[in-house]
Amino acid sequence: MTTSMEKPSEPQDPQKPQKPDAGKPSQPPGDVQAQSPRALTRARRRQAVARFWRQYRTHRAGLVGLAVLAVIALLALTAPLLVGADSQSVTNAPGGPLEEPSGEFPLGTDQFGRSLLALMLWGTRVSLTVGLLAAFLSVAIGTLIGITAGHFKGWYATVIMRVTDWFLVMPTLVLAIALATVLSRSIWTTILAIGVTTWPTTARLVRAQTLSVESRPYIERSRALGGGHGHIMSRHVLPNVMPLVLAQTTLVISTAILTEATLAFLGLSDPTIVSWGGLLQDAREAGAVSSGNWWYLAPPGLAIAVVALAFTLCGRTIESVLNPKLGVSR
Repeated sequence: MTTSMEKPSEPQDPQKPQKPDAGKPSQPPGDVQAQSPRALTRARRRQAVARFWRQYRTHRAGLVGLAVLAVIALLALTAPLLVGADSQSVTNAPGGPLEEPSGEFPLGTDQFGRSLLALMLWGTRVSLTVGLLAAFLSVAIGTLIGITAGHFKGWYATVIMRVTDWFLVMPTLVLAIALATVLSRSIWTTILAIGVTTWPTTARLVRAQTLSVESRPYIERSRALGGGHGHIMSRHVLPNVMPLVLAQTTLVISTAILTEATLAFLGLSDPTIVSWGGLLQDAREAGAVSSGNWWYLAPPGLAIAVVALAFTLCGRTIESVLNPKLGVSR
């Protein structure tokens, strides 16, 4: 009977690292697994948005402004469902001229017998569209000029800032009226006239923020590693000025809506499009002021004031959240 000599098993040292099994790569724990840079970026953005909303909702004024804007935007989107497109027709007006508010016409009628409530809903779409597009055009021009003027030094910054100063000292409304008078009357002319005359304030704010960002050490490291002008401005400067641009956009929207109403009141917008400023112009032509037809003047005027105030409240709240040093009250 043959017996085999078995080697006794050695006791394992608890402090001695164990070798992984052959052919099986070691896997790091699930919570420390390396993530892709894109996934990390998305996670940081979600955390930043959640942190921003937590701070934003502590401001009552900002919540009120946001709620008002949500209701007005909902009314603008559902206007074709709430009132038909034929409510703008002059020949098929359902009521008589300048009827007082009643159960059939809650806001009364205009000089052609059309329901002012229906016209107000249609005017919401035009006024918000013009305000948003004009504000985005203005902020885009101001951001581009501000970043480039802050990044490139020398003669370029001097010339571009002198042009900005010239636009600042010139009355914005006068320039917008001049452009709207020269160009054809349309909604795009109004957007262009407002956008190209209201950008200087944004440009100066963005330039000041760009100069602050450019003085930070990581910009010097980026240049030392071979980062070009486009890389620095798009990857480092622009993300740092975007919070300021966002806050400035909400403030410019209210200015754009007021300017659009002024141009429409002066008869410099498209007369075939119903807007809040156009309703005020129609009321002036119909003699609503001298006749005491208050229902023709009050609704569009109040709507313009409420929307401008709502955007201003949201803009001030965003500024307070992004820059707590401002000390805006809640």
